[in-house]
Amino acid sequence: MDEALRSYDAGEAGRAELKLLVKELLKLLVAKAPGHAVEVRVPPYGAVQCIEGPRHTRGTPGAVIEMPAELWIDLALGRTTWAEARQTGKVRASGERTDLTNLLPLSTGF
Repeated sequence: MDEALRSYDAGEAGRAELKLLVKELLKLLVAKAPGHAVEVRVPPYGAVQCIEGPRHTRGTPGAVIEMPAELWIDLALGRTTWAEARQTGKVRASGERTDLTNLLPLSTGF
């Protein structure tokens, strides 16, 4: 993951590096906020269900957050805040429990 992050920081990350970073950071989100109430989507690289609450089993979940890979990486690493990300217009969030302010950043060890 360190090599992928170096490529990302240098502005040279390709699809493989973005996919690795997105998936690893989504795993950290699930570990920090286990559950099935909110689906976080980072197309085309990954999607997870997290945060305690009603379990989603069929169709579109009641709470969905979707954003581009670069924005997710920056959020997860604390390089931007949830409020700043929302202001960009690149985050689509609908339903209850879709404010990730208290969960981010996920890790400062990168």
